[in-house]
Amino acid sequence: MTFTERLSLYIQLTRLNRPIGILLLLWPTLWGVWIASGGHPAFRVIFIFTLGTLLMRSAGCVINDYADRHIDKHVARTKNRPLTSGKVSERETLWLAAGLAFAALLLILPLNKLTFVLSIPAVLLAASYPFTKRFFAIPQAYLGIAFGFGIPMAFAATLGSVPPVAWVLLLANVFWCIAYDTEYAMVDRDDDVKLDIHSSALWFGKHDVFAVMACYEIALVLLAVIGLMADLGVAYYLGLMAAEGIALYHYSLIKNRNRDDCFKAFLHNNWFGAAVFLGLVVDYGLR
Repeated sequence: MTFTERLSLYIQLTRLNRPIGILLLLWPTLWGVWIASGGHPAFRVIFIFTLGTLLMRSAGCVINDYADRHIDKHVARTKNRPLTSGKVSERETLWLAAGLAFAALLLILPLNKLTFVLSIPAVLLAASYPFTKRFFAIPQAYLGIAFGFGIPMAFAATLGSVPPVAWVLLLANVFWCIAYDTEYAMVDRDDDVKLDIHSSALWFGKHDVFAVMACYEIALVLLAVIGLMADLGVAYYLGLMAAEGIALYHYSLIKNRNRDDCFKAFLHNNWFGAAVFLGLVVDYGLR
C-alpha cells in the first residue's frame, strides 16, 4: 500500500474528511475561550485549543471505530470503514489514537498546571464515550460532557481557575449536544434497535422531536443566564435569537422524522454554534 493510500485511510478513520464533528466540538470551546478572556484571548490559547480540538476529535473517532469494530460490519453505512473492512489493523488503530491523544497532551504543556490536570478527565471522557452506547440510556449526554470539557480547560488556561459560569456553559453544551446528536440518532434508529445499542432517540421514543426542541430551549435559556453572569450585551442576545431561529428551522426538518432531513438538521448545527460565537465576538468587539 502506498503512502498516499495509507494517508487516505487515516483521513477516513479520523473523519478529517467530515469536519462537522470538529466544528461541533470547536464552537463551545471557543465560547469558553472568549468569555474567559473577556473577548481578548491570547493567540497562543486560540491556537492550542483549536489544534487540540482537531486532534482530540480525531482520536475520539478512531477510538469510536475501534469500540464499534464488531458492530459496524452489520451496518451498510459503516461496513466499509477502514478498520471494519480490514484495511487498517486493530493495533494500528490503537497506536493512531494514542499518538493523536499524546500530541494533544503535548500542546497543553506550555499552559498552567490546572489545565493539565483537567486534560486527564478530558482524555478519559473522549476515550470512554464510545463504550457508553452499550449500557447508558442517553449516551448523548455523556458525549456533551466530553465535547464540552474544553470549556473548563479554557477558563483554567486563561484565569487559572474554573468559575461557576464555566460549568453553566458546559451544562448548556450538554443540552445542545443531546439535541443535535438525537437528530443524528434518529437517522440510525433502526440499526440501533437491531444491534441493541442505546441512544437518546430510542429512549425518548415517540417524544423524540419534543425532546430535541426542549433540549434546544434549555440550552438557550442557560446561554442567556451565562449572558447575565458574564455581563454580556445586546449583540450576544441577538446571536442567541439567531440560534433560536436555527433551532426552529431544525424543527421543520425533523418533525416528520425523515432520515435525510434529520441528518440535514444535524449537519446544520454548525450554524447554531457559529451564531452564538458571532454574538460573543461582536458583543466584546463593540466594548
